[in-house]
Amino acid sequence: MTLTKLTLAAVGLAIGVSGFAVTEAKAAEQFIPSMVYRTGPYAPNGTPFADGAMDYYKMLNARDGGINGVKLVVEECDTGYNTDRGVECYERLKGKGETGAAAFSPLSTGITYAIIERATKDKIPVFSMGYGRTDASDGRVFPYVFTAPSTYWSQASALVRYVGGEEGGMDKLKGKKIALVYHDSAYGKEPIATLETLAKKYGFKFSKFPVTHPGLEQKATWLTIGRKLHPDWVFMWGWGVMNQTAIKEAAAVGFPMDKFIGAWWSGAEPDTRPAGKAAIGYKSAAFHSPGPNFIVHQDIFKYVYGKGNGTTTEDKVGEVLYNRGLINSVFVSEALRTAMAKYGNKPMTGEQVRWGFENLNLTSAKLSKLGLSRFMKPIKLSCKNHEGGTPLRIQQWTGQQWEFVSDWIQPMNDVVRPMIEASAAKYAAEKGITPRTCN
Repeated sequence: MTLTKLTLAAVGLAIGVSGFAVTEAKAAEQFIPSMVYRTGPYAPNGTPFADGAMDYYKMLNARDGGINGVKLVVEECDTGYNTDRGVECYERLKGKGETGAAAFSPLSTGITYAIIERATKDKIPVFSMGYGRTDASDGRVFPYVFTAPSTYWSQASALVRYVGGEEGGMDKLKGKKIALVYHDSAYGKEPIATLETLAKKYGFKFSKFPVTHPGLEQKATWLTIGRKLHPDWVFMWGWGVMNQTAIKEAAAVGFPMDKFIGAWWSGAEPDTRPAGKAAIGYKSAAFHSPGPNFIVHQDIFKYVYGKGNGTTTEDKVGEVLYNRGLINSVFVSEALRTAMAKYGNKPMTGEQVRWGFENLNLTSAKLSKLGLSRFMKPIKLSCKNHEGGTPLRIQQWTGQQWEFVSDWIQPMNDVVRPMIEASAAKYAAEKGITPRTCN
């Protein structure tokens, strides 16, 4: 296993010219584990996410001295997007630091499922940002899992709402054909129940096309889609090389790119650039802006890359997955800051960080202060709601960059939330869990 450690704290020893070690007072340190995959078949997508996540923590240390005087120590553990290795990383890192791991971001639905019970027992938050187990959004049953800012079920409902708008109204969906091309894993299967429910509600015909890992063999799938099914729209829940392969195969059978919409893990530069001109017009969901044109990026350029400490190259700052990794670190950092407001400016335990997540309130004013104005939507979490259910937008690839082609689209919370609560209640019954009472 590749294990990379980056200590972003003040060193405790200084070596003088005489060769003697001089001990200095050690600053308070907060340990943050970072599950990444810079190796393996999904490295082209995992790497920019990891870069953005790391650069934000570096910026906080360089600009602010950490959070409220507490330095951040971040250690990466490369999972290779492998569930067993992810569990090994969790067990290796959960007890490190003065107070143990602050939170885990698995960056994999499979790993998320695998560590939920472990982390709950260990009282360490699992932050599965826009992926993972959707019913874990019910904080009464899953007190240590957070799915902000939105889940796959919410995303699927918003995509259907977008398509309805494009067709002239939700009533116009009746009789339409919508296909889902999905990674044949827990990740890819996550939106299916929602799409099946919405197909019954609105009368569209829903078809499913699983793609085997890693996703290089899709010719038969797209021949079926392009020459037999002739769907009106295709959604894609893909990851890694599967995405660019799907775009190339869709173009080969003449499927129109502007009717092809990927999930937010299927809408980044590594998905479209390799497909060349074939990708022009392709769309995807997004819950944040693309590009490096925000104050937070200016601070990263100044305090990180200006000091020669960048994790990647400057031209990669602001790409879609880089920005998503950055946002992941924003959520963890602000959960820590929220927890410190209650428990004091010192390293937080996992249990205290959980409280910080549950009481997180990223208002417009707060986002502006963080240099994130217009970058993402405000979000507030609670005891009952660990998702937030923020809206998404549709972005489109121009051949050079991503541009928004829709306003913010609200998920169908009236459909999704009852599904979340019913599924969580079933899980609670199976596991013998008594749900918390939320005031």
